[in-house]
Amino acid sequence: MRPTLALPLPGTVRDPLYPDSDGRFMGDTDYHSVAMICLRQGLEDYFADRDDVYVGMNLILYYEQGQPNSRRDPDILVAKGVGKHRRRSFRVWEEKTCPSTLLEVVSASTIAVDLGEKRVLYERLRIPEYFLFDPEARYLKPPLRGFRLRRGKYEELKPAADGSLISKELDLRLVPEGELLRLIDLKTGKPVLTRQEQAERAKERVRIERRRTRQEQQRAEEEKQRAEEEKRNATALAAEVERLRALLKQHHINGGGR
Repeated sequence: MRPTLALPLPGTVRDPLYPDSDGRFMGDTDYHSVAMICLRQGLEDYFADRDDVYVGMNLILYYEQGQPNSRRDPDILVAKGVGKHRRRSFRVWEEKTCPSTLLEVVSASTIAVDLGEKRVLYERLRIPEYFLFDPEARYLKPPLRGFRLRRGKYEELKPAADGSLISKELDLRLVPEGELLRLIDLKTGKPVLTRQEQAERAKERVRIERRRTRQEQQRAEEEKQRAEEEKRNATALAAEVERLRALLKQHHINGGGR
Protein backbone atom coordinates (compact mmCIF):
# COMPACT_ATOMS: atom_id res chain seq x y z
CA MET A 1 0.00 0.00 0.00
CA ARG A 2 1.19 3.47 -0.85
CA PRO A 3 1.39 5.90 2.08
CA THR A 4 -1.35 8.52 2.09
CA LEU A 5 0.05 11.99 1.55
CA ALA A 6 -1.21 14.52 4.08
CA LEU A 7 -2.92 17.45 2.41
CA PRO A 8 -1.73 20.93 3.40
CA LEU A 9 -3.90 22.62 5.98
CA PRO A 10 -6.38 25.18 4.65
CA GLY A 11 -4.97 28.65 4.20
CA THR A 12 -1.34 27.61 4.71
CA VAL A 13 -0.03 27.31 1.14
CA ARG A 14 1.43 30.45 -0.38
CA ASP A 15 -0.41 31.14 -3.64
CA PRO A 16 0.56 34.17 -5.79
CA LEU A 17 -3.01 34.32 -7.06
CA TYR A 18 -4.20 35.01 -3.50
CA PRO A 19 -1.63 37.34 -1.85
CA ASP A 20 -1.26 37.34 1.93
CA SER A 21 -1.43 41.14 1.98
CA ASP A 22 -3.53 43.65 0.11
CA GLY A 23 -0.59 46.08 -0.02
CA ARG A 24 -2.41 48.82 1.84
CA PHE A 25 -0.76 50.81 4.60
CA MET A 26 -2.40 50.16 7.95
CA GLY A 27 -2.57 53.40 9.92
CA ASP A 28 -4.66 52.70 13.01
CA THR A 29 -4.98 54.81 16.14
CA ASP A 30 -4.09 53.39 19.54
CA TYR A 31 -7.82 53.22 20.31
CA HIS A 32 -8.41 51.06 17.25
CA SER A 33 -5.37 48.83 17.83
CA VAL A 34 -6.00 48.24 21.54
CA ALA A 35 -9.67 47.43 20.97
CA MET A 36 -8.85 45.00 18.17
CA ILE A 37 -6.00 43.23 19.99
CA CYS A 38 -7.99 42.87 23.22
CA LEU A 39 -10.97 41.57 21.26
CA ARG A 40 -8.90 38.95 19.47
CA GLN A 41 -7.14 37.84 22.66
CA GLY A 42 -10.43 37.69 24.56
CA LEU A 43 -12.01 35.50 21.89
CA GLU A 44 -8.93 33.27 21.75
CA ASP A 45 -9.04 32.81 25.52
CA TYR A 46 -12.78 32.19 25.52
CA PHE A 47 -12.46 29.49 22.84
CA ALA A 48 -9.19 28.08 24.18
CA ASP A 49 -10.82 24.72 24.94
CA ARG A 50 -12.48 24.47 21.53
CA ASP A 51 -10.28 22.87 18.87
CA ASP A 52 -12.81 23.65 16.15
CA VAL A 53 -13.01 27.43 16.53
CA TYR A 54 -10.54 29.75 14.81
CA VAL A 55 -10.05 33.45 15.59
CA GLY A 56 -8.18 35.58 13.06
CA MET A 57 -7.26 39.27 12.94
CA ASN A 58 -6.58 41.40 9.86
CA LEU A 59 -6.65 38.22 7.77
CA ILE A 60 -7.70 38.47 4.14
CA LEU A 61 -10.96 36.68 3.48
CA TYR A 62 -11.15 35.26 -0.06
CA TYR A 63 -14.70 34.23 -0.84
CA GLU A 64 -14.67 33.24 -4.56
CA GLN A 65 -12.21 30.73 -5.95
CA GLY A 66 -10.40 31.98 -9.04
CA GLN A 67 -11.40 35.58 -8.28
CA PRO A 68 -8.52 37.15 -6.29
CA ASN A 69 -10.30 40.51 -6.17
CA SER A 70 -13.22 38.91 -4.34
CA ARG A 71 -11.76 39.55 -0.92
CA ARG A 72 -12.15 41.55 2.25
CA ASP A 73 -10.01 42.06 5.32
CA PRO A 74 -12.25 41.98 8.41
CA ASP A 75 -10.63 43.14 11.64
CA ILE A 76 -11.78 40.04 13.52
CA LEU A 77 -12.91 36.77 11.96
CA VAL A 78 -14.39 33.84 13.89
CA ALA A 79 -14.98 30.53 12.10
CA LYS A 80 -16.44 27.37 13.59
CA GLY A 81 -15.85 23.81 12.47
CA VAL A 82 -12.28 24.50 11.35
CA GLY A 83 -8.81 24.01 12.80
CA LYS A 84 -6.90 26.50 14.95
CA HIS A 85 -3.71 26.42 12.84
CA ARG A 86 -2.06 29.62 11.61
CA ARG A 87 -3.16 30.77 8.18
CA ARG A 88 -1.86 33.03 5.43
CA SER A 89 -5.45 33.90 4.49
CA PHE A 90 -8.94 32.49 4.91
CA ARG A 91 -10.08 30.90 1.64
CA VAL A 92 -13.69 29.84 1.89
CA TRP A 93 -13.43 27.00 -0.67
CA GLU A 94 -10.50 25.45 1.23
CA GLU A 95 -12.18 25.81 4.61
CA LYS A 96 -15.49 24.57 3.19
CA THR A 97 -17.28 27.11 5.33
CA CYS A 98 -17.72 30.83 5.80
CA PRO A 99 -16.91 32.61 9.05
CA SER A 100 -19.74 32.58 11.56
CA THR A 101 -19.03 36.06 12.92
CA LEU A 102 -17.15 39.08 11.62
CA LEU A 103 -16.31 42.15 13.70
CA GLU A 104 -15.04 45.52 12.58
CA VAL A 105 -13.44 48.13 14.84
CA VAL A 106 -14.46 51.23 12.95
CA SER A 107 -12.50 54.43 12.43
CA ALA A 108 -13.03 57.63 10.46
CA SER A 109 -11.48 56.08 7.35
CA THR A 110 -13.44 52.80 7.48
CA ILE A 111 -16.89 53.62 8.82
CA ALA A 112 -18.52 54.19 5.42
CA VAL A 113 -17.26 50.92 3.94
CA ASP A 114 -17.82 48.95 7.15
CA LEU A 115 -21.43 50.03 7.43
CA GLY A 116 -22.10 50.05 3.68
CA GLU A 117 -20.26 47.80 1.23
CA LYS A 118 -19.09 45.25 3.77
CA ARG A 119 -22.51 44.86 5.35
CA VAL A 120 -24.08 44.25 1.92
CA LEU A 121 -21.36 41.74 0.99
CA TYR A 122 -21.50 39.82 4.28
CA GLU A 123 -25.26 39.60 3.96
CA ARG A 124 -24.84 38.17 0.46
CA LEU A 125 -22.26 35.68 1.73
CA ARG A 126 -24.74 34.70 4.45
CA ILE A 127 -22.37 35.48 7.31
CA PRO A 128 -24.64 34.75 10.33
CA GLU A 129 -23.52 37.75 12.42
CA TYR A 130 -21.75 41.05 11.82
CA PHE A 131 -20.74 43.54 14.53
CA LEU A 132 -19.25 47.03 14.39
CA PHE A 133 -17.59 48.71 17.37
CA ASP A 134 -16.37 52.29 17.73
CA PRO A 135 -13.84 52.51 20.60
CA GLU A 136 -13.91 56.32 20.44
CA ALA A 137 -17.72 56.56 20.31
CA ARG A 138 -17.33 59.20 17.61
CA TYR A 139 -18.45 57.52 14.42
CA LEU A 140 -21.16 55.10 15.52
CA LYS A 141 -24.26 55.94 17.55
CA PRO A 142 -24.51 53.80 19.62
CA PRO A 143 -20.84 52.73 19.61
CA LEU A 144 -21.76 49.05 19.16
CA ARG A 145 -24.04 47.88 16.38
CA GLY A 146 -24.79 44.37 15.26
CA PHE A 147 -26.63 42.51 12.53
CA ARG A 148 -27.94 38.95 12.48
CA LEU A 149 -28.99 37.05 9.39
CA ARG A 150 -32.66 36.15 9.31
CA ARG A 151 -34.29 34.64 6.23
CA GLY A 152 -31.31 35.72 4.15
CA LYS A 153 -31.40 39.36 5.27
CA TYR A 154 -29.58 41.24 8.00
CA GLU A 155 -31.69 42.52 10.84
CA GLU A 156 -30.12 45.07 13.15
CA LEU A 157 -29.99 43.96 16.77
CA LYS A 158 -31.57 46.07 19.47
CA PRO A 159 -29.06 46.97 22.21
CA ALA A 160 -29.79 46.54 25.92
CA ALA A 161 -29.87 49.51 28.29
CA ASP A 162 -26.08 49.28 28.74
CA GLY A 163 -25.53 49.28 24.97
CA SER A 164 -24.67 45.58 24.91
CA LEU A 165 -25.62 43.07 22.23
CA ILE A 166 -25.89 39.29 22.35
CA SER A 167 -24.01 37.11 19.89
CA LYS A 168 -25.81 33.81 19.51
CA GLU A 169 -23.00 32.46 17.34
CA LEU A 170 -20.37 33.19 20.00
CA ASP A 171 -22.56 32.59 23.07
CA LEU A 172 -21.35 35.95 24.38
CA ARG A 173 -22.74 39.28 25.42
CA LEU A 174 -20.72 42.13 23.91
CA VAL A 175 -20.57 45.17 26.18
CA PRO A 176 -18.91 48.45 25.15
CA GLU A 177 -16.64 49.72 27.96
CA GLY A 178 -14.86 52.79 26.64
CA GLU A 179 -12.21 51.61 24.20
CA LEU A 180 -12.77 47.99 25.21
CA LEU A 181 -15.46 45.63 23.93
CA ARG A 182 -16.09 43.47 26.99
CA LEU A 183 -17.01 39.82 26.46
CA ILE A 184 -19.46 38.21 28.91
CA ASP A 185 -19.97 34.45 28.94
CA LEU A 186 -23.71 33.90 28.55
CA LYS A 187 -23.57 30.54 30.34
CA THR A 188 -21.82 31.78 33.48
CA GLY A 189 -22.43 35.53 33.40
CA LYS A 190 -18.72 36.04 34.04
CA PRO A 191 -16.57 38.46 32.03
CA VAL A 192 -13.72 37.20 29.89
CA LEU A 193 -10.71 38.91 31.45
CA THR A 194 -8.24 40.76 29.27
CA ARG A 195 -4.64 39.54 29.28
CA GLN A 196 -3.70 42.56 31.42
CA GLU A 197 -6.47 41.75 33.89
CA GLN A 198 -5.34 38.13 33.98
CA ALA A 199 -1.77 39.27 34.71
CA GLU A 200 -2.98 41.62 37.47
CA ARG A 201 -5.07 38.81 39.00
CA ALA A 202 -2.06 36.50 38.87
CA LYS A 203 0.10 39.13 40.57
CA GLU A 204 -2.57 39.62 43.23
CA ARG A 205 -2.71 35.86 43.82
CA VAL A 206 1.08 35.85 44.23
CA ARG A 207 0.85 38.76 46.69
CA ILE A 208 -1.89 36.99 48.66
CA GLU A 209 0.09 33.75 48.70
CA ARG A 210 3.23 35.55 49.86
CA ARG A 211 1.25 37.33 52.58
CA ARG A 212 -0.28 34.01 53.66
CA THR A 213 3.18 32.41 53.71
CA ARG A 214 4.57 35.24 55.84
CA GLN A 215 1.62 34.94 58.22
CA GLU A 216 2.09 31.18 58.48
CA GLN A 217 5.81 31.65 59.08
CA GLN A 218 5.03 34.25 61.75
CA ARG A 219 2.49 31.93 63.39
CA ALA A 220 5.00 29.07 63.24
CA GLU A 221 7.68 31.27 64.83
CA GLU A 222 5.26 32.41 67.54
CA GLU A 223 4.26 28.79 68.16
CA LYS A 224 7.90 27.81 68.37
CA GLN A 225 8.61 30.60 70.84
CA ARG A 226 5.54 29.63 72.86
CA ALA A 227 6.64 25.97 72.91
CA GLU A 228 10.14 26.99 73.97
CA GLU A 229 8.70 29.22 76.70
CA GLU A 230 6.46 26.39 77.91
CA LYS A 231 9.45 24.05 77.90
CA ARG A 232 11.50 26.53 79.93
CA ASN A 233 8.61 26.99 82.36
CA ALA A 234 8.18 23.21 82.67
CA THR A 235 11.91 22.79 83.28
CA ALA A 236 11.89 25.55 85.87
CA LEU A 237 8.82 24.04 87.56
CA ALA A 238 10.40 20.61 87.63
CA ALA A 239 13.54 22.09 89.16
CA GLU A 240 11.44 23.91 91.79
CA VAL A 241 9.61 20.69 92.64
CA GLU A 242 12.91 18.89 93.07
CA ARG A 243 14.20 21.71 95.23
CA LEU A 244 11.12 21.57 97.45
CA ARG A 245 11.34 17.80 97.68
CA ALA A 246 14.98 18.08 98.73
CA LEU A 247 14.08 20.66 101.40
CA LEU A 248 11.25 18.47 102.66
CA LYS A 249 13.48 15.46 102.79
CA GLN A 250 16.14 17.44 104.65
CA HIS A 251 13.49 18.67 107.06
CA HIS A 252 12.37 15.11 107.82
CA ILE A 253 15.96 14.00 108.33
CA ASN A 254 16.65 16.89 110.69
CA GLY A 255 13.39 16.37 112.57
CA GLY A 256 13.93 12.64 112.96
CA GLY A 257 17.33 13.19 114.52
CA ARG A 258 16.00 15.21 117.51
